[in-house]
Amino acid sequence: MGAMVTPEMSKRLLAEFVGTFWLVFGGCGSAIFAAGYLSTPTLGSGAPVHLGIGFLGVALAFGLTVVTMAYAVGHVSGAHFNPAVTIGLTVAKRFEWKDVPGYVAAQVLGGLAAGGALWAIARGRDLFDATGNMAANGFAEHSPGGYSMFAVLCAEVLLTMFFVYVILGVTRESAPTGFAPLAIGFCLTLIHLISIPISNTSVNPARSTAVAFFNGDGAPGQLWLFWVAPIVGAAIAGATFHLITGVDRRDRDISGAVRAEDVVVPDGVDPDAPRLTT
Repeated sequence: MGAMVTPEMSKRLLAEFVGTFWLVFGGCGSAIFAAGYLSTPTLGSGAPVHLGIGFLGVALAFGLTVVTMAYAVGHVSGAHFNPAVTIGLTVAKRFEWKDVPGYVAAQVLGGLAAGGALWAIARGRDLFDATGNMAANGFAEHSPGGYSMFAVLCAEVLLTMFFVYVILGVTRESAPTGFAPLAIGFCLTLIHLISIPISNTSVNPARSTAVAFFNGDGAPGQLWLFWVAPIVGAAIAGATFHLITGVDRRDRDISGAVRAEDVVVPDGVDPDAPRLTT
């Protein structure tokens, strides 16, 4: 196996932008467009039929976005796609503080771009009203189940903490090779199965920011909680993982790593030449 190198920062940030875009577009998009979809009955065919994917479908959609993008670009950036994850990994000394601002900015911008795309597509339907209908996170009167600020705060801290525990655990050197994206995606699915009725599930400040301003209806004013709680939960996980598990990999960053020979075409090789066939 060839030597591994860390991709240049511009490529890592672009991977985080694209990955976070896909997470928001796929996860929030499933909630906006498909969660409660009713068929349009034809004349004389009776009542409309519910064809929506419901909470289970939305939970799976969020998990699948992480699985697919982690496999697609995780080797470039480490597949954080979440400011809380980036900060949690940094507290665990698995990532460099100097790289945190760039990652967080790329994630927030990627999420906002996806939120804008969802808003633009949703407006293509007659009578669509974005206010309160953009899959925003919230507490109290803006919680799907009417859960209090304290309940939502507790849920978001705990769920993000366990999410980062899983990420730290499955990215250790002794973990089964190639299965980390599946475990992380399944964990995010489970988190959504638990907490969609509580807060619409954040555990990701970029995901919350992505749709809050398009949603309105109190979401921007409650956004602070969905930054504070996930970051606190992730930081707790980062600070305690090696104490709980005895696994200390503070010498191994969770960032991008690719083979040196894949970064550039070797000298003497024409990338536009016809491919060999068997």
